[in-house]
Amino acid sequence: MNIGVIGLGAMGTNMALNLHKAGQLHRVWNRTRSKADDFATKTGISISPSIEDLAAACDLIIVCVSKDNDVLEILDQVIVSIRPETIVVDTSTVSSLTAKKAAALLQQHSAGFLDCPVTGGVEGAKNGTLTLMVGGDISVMERVKPILSFIGNKIVHIGPTGSGQACKAVNQILCAGINQAVTEGLAFGETMGLNMDSVLQAITTGAAGNWFLDHRGQTMLAGLYEKGFKVSLHHKDLKICMDMAEQNKDFSLPLAAMTIADYELLMEQGHGSEDISALYRLKRN
Repeated sequence: MNIGVIGLGAMGTNMALNLHKAGQLHRVWNRTRSKADDFATKTGISISPSIEDLAAACDLIIVCVSKDNDVLEILDQVIVSIRPETIVVDTSTVSSLTAKKAAALLQQHSAGFLDCPVTGGVEGAKNGTLTLMVGGDISVMERVKPILSFIGNKIVHIGPTGSGQACKAVNQILCAGINQAVTEGLAFGETMGLNMDSVLQAITTGAAGNWFLDHRGQTMLAGLYEKGFKVSLHHKDLKICMDMAEQNKDFSLPLAAMTIADYELLMEQGHGSEDISALYRLKRN
């Protein structure tokens, strides 16, 4: 099976590297050519001159981009040359509606589609330990599951097309709440004049312990926000969640709305490219 990756951002690059290390990667394409050149220099993998070229050469196409329109624009080019029975796996975070549009478009060309957003952060992408939330035909998932296992160690079929993205929306809402709770709690501890290293030692293994506290507690206390999930991207994801909630019987997401407002303030201050733990800047003040 020839495998191609479209999109070499922080997540896409690391997923592609893991596929390459497993001897499974055939071609790559990226909008910014310099990133593709860097990847090819490190790995020796061929760069497709166009999306159409990659689609014609690959049996499995993995997409990892940022926005709904990006996904649909890429697929408009993919269908020009895609072969029947090719499978497209979209690991981007987009809306369920976009996933359904993508599946319908590919179905017209006898190609399969899985909406397959991931969670686990850049660290998970580097280590091949992502969790994949899969929407679509389970038989299609089973065909590509051995390949997907090189980028994630947990692959969960959620339901029909769009379900993967809906599950990712749940994940992103929970991440917003955890970010709010951890940053507010640690800022309170600092205000109380506590030794925060001791606080972290005490709380990380108790009922308040969580991944975010483990992986971002020390760095946010030190005022370091360079690695991880960008504020601007989580902001984008939460806006998608709000749209999905509005389409689903006007379900209210007050926590997501509050986090969106906080992120917009951070972005106005020039912190949109920092890790979402940069919310601590606001809580600390």
